Amino acid sequence: MKKIFKKPFKESLTQNILLILAILLVGYLIVNLSLRIVTRHNQELTVPDFYGMSLAEAAAAADDAKLRLEVTDSVYIRGIERGAITRQNPEAGSKVKKNRRILLVINSVAPRQSVMPSLTGFSMRQARTELNANGLNIGKLIYKEDIATNNVLAQQYKGRDIAPGTLLNSGSYIDLVVGLNPADSTTFVPNVIGYRYRMAVELLHDNSLNILGNKFDSTVSTYSDSLEAYVYGQYPPASDSVSVRRGSSVTLYLSKDVTRIPEPEDKTDSTDVRL
Repeated sequence: MKKIFKKPFKESLTQNILLILAILLVGYLIVNLSLRIVTRHNQELTVPDFYGMSLAEAAAAADDAKLRLEVTDSVYIRGIERGAITRQNPEAGSKVKKNRRILLVINSVAPRQSVMPSLTGFSMRQARTELNANGLNIGKLIYKEDIATNNVLAQQYKGRDIAPGTLLNSGSYIDLVVGLNPADSTTFVPNVIGYRYRMAVELLHDNSLNILGNKFDSTVSTYSDSLEAYVYGQYPPASDSVSVRRGSSVTLYLSKDVTRIPEPEDKTDSTDVRL
């Protein structure tokens, strides 16, 4: 009797174990498949680059990419179209799921306003400090014979005198009519290679020189890029022996690629760290 029941019992136990394993395997496959469907496994989307687009253009691109947009803030950045997108999160190229919300910051439609200060009688350096404090910039230096070199005689905006208290868009450039004593009418071109753009401009202005033009390479595509760029070339070249007339112009060549900056010729005098 024992032998009769022993074999069927073993076979039944084996069958039950196999059945349980089969049920577990099917359950695992169902759960795994469900998770793949819910999480859209291997269906990630690439976030487009919305920088510089209008909201209408960005909405069309987002619709094509099966993404949603939300404007969270606005700022004012000079040099970028009003209403254009200036920042996004997640960044362009990120991998996200379908219908992911992309947060946007746009350039303000109405730029900030600055008040034109009174600069007449200031030295050029004092004038620059006052302009910067009011969100304005020095434009062109226009020299006119006077007893005091670099004394501000008049302030102009777009070729015309501008009265103190006038409202201007923040970041506007103000031309300064400054004095030029015939006995002190020359200056020297400083070496601005290796300096960031803003510092290079300040050094040239401190030496009574204008900016003829800025030549940016392909690494610079936005206004923000230009502020981060370094000078890798200038014309005319720096010289402490050949003088030029105050008000002369210098062309700058700029890049964000620091490898383009040439090594100083005299490496023994490298205490001036500019980067």
